[in-house]
Amino acid sequence: MFFTLNFQGNLNVLQPVHGEERRYSCDECGDSFSQDQILIARRHIHSGERPFCCIVCNKSFSCKRHLKTHQRIYSGEKPFCCNECKKSFSQQSHLKTHQRIHSGKKPFCCDTCNKSFSDQSHLKTHKRIHSGEKPFCCEVCKMSFSQQSTLKRHQHIHSREMPFCSDVCKKSFILKNHLKTNQHVHCGEKPFCSDVCNKAFSVQSTLKTHQHIYSAEKPICCDVCNKSFTCKSRLKRHQRMHSGEKPFCCDVCNKSFSEQSHLKTHRRVHSGEQPFCCDVCKKSFSHQSSLKAHQRIHNGEKPFCCDVCKKSFNTKSDLKKHMHIHSREKPFCCDVCKKSFSQQSNLKTHQRIHSGEQPFCCDICEKSFSHQSNLKRHQRIHVDVCSKS
Repeated sequence: MFFTLNFQGNLNVLQPVHGEERRYSCDECGDSFSQDQILIARRHIHSGERPFCCIVCNKSFSCKRHLKTHQRIYSGEKPFCCNECKKSFSQQSHLKTHQRIHSGKKPFCCDTCNKSFSDQSHLKTHKRIHSGEKPFCCEVCKMSFSQQSTLKRHQHIHSREMPFCSDVCKKSFILKNHLKTNQHVHCGEKPFCSDVCNKAFSVQSTLKTHQHIYSAEKPICCDVCNKSFTCKSRLKRHQRMHSGEKPFCCDVCNKSFSEQSHLKTHRRVHSGEQPFCCDVCKKSFSHQSSLKAHQRIHNGEKPFCCDVCKKSFNTKSDLKKHMHIHSREKPFCCDVCKKSFSQQSNLKTHQRIHSGEQPFCCDICEKSFSHQSNLKRHQRIHVDVCSKS
């Protein structure tokens, strides 16, 4: 081998090897080389000339070796193999980076926080946390990102493109790793295991979050209110409270949401989908939380307890409504007569006095009522008449 490759800078791509006779000198930078073709390649770098062209995509290169490396994209050739795990790579530099996984070597260190990385590109991306640099900008909403991959993922929100499809359930995903997670669900695979309690997870990020239970570590902090979080995604969701950002938009009614899961739940309003089914009475629900609350009717569980009178409730919202009795708080006010109520449902019923609305209709005589209780009392008339006849 007569020369080495260094991809860290354009002018240092071809470095002369020590110990060889270097008869060919570059007039531009003063470097000397043992072979004339290496000198020619160096001159191409200085002049900007790229005489070696890919016949597939027409991309040009200053050095024939770089063209050869590029062509492996199309040929699929991966001549550099890891001795440890037999994984192959198209470039020697990629193999070298990969081998650091096995060795644990992290030679690239952040001079601000001393965090180390196995790859120089990872260090470069990390440094943007400290500098606040976000060089990748969305052309649609002008939102900026520190990583190109994050921008790419974000752009799927605007295009509504979901390129990764499960061949089992046909569900589509914006991200490849979401598809991978979905596949773990189908096969029941849980490859990520806690080394403390041996609990297994199908998603690596869930394991990572779980591990913070033992460490009590909350390393990610909100720069607005200083609240700490165990994972970056939770901080991101929290920050939307401060910014008011609602990036997830319903394509039916254009209502926007701060979280994708909230949009997913909202869409069931339009589709009528009720995927959560009670295994006791087969009643279906659009929300998992609604099913959970419903199941307490069957098991008699009332986990929400009033700390004033010790009365228990099966839903948190019922406890909240009950608390207004003790506080005498009446937060729901009629905008017509200014009468106040402790519960929103009572205000809604009251407002029918002003509107004249009678939504509860008898299916026998078609008489309408403003209260469901009044309809129920009325229906007894028909029951009594039928029983007498």
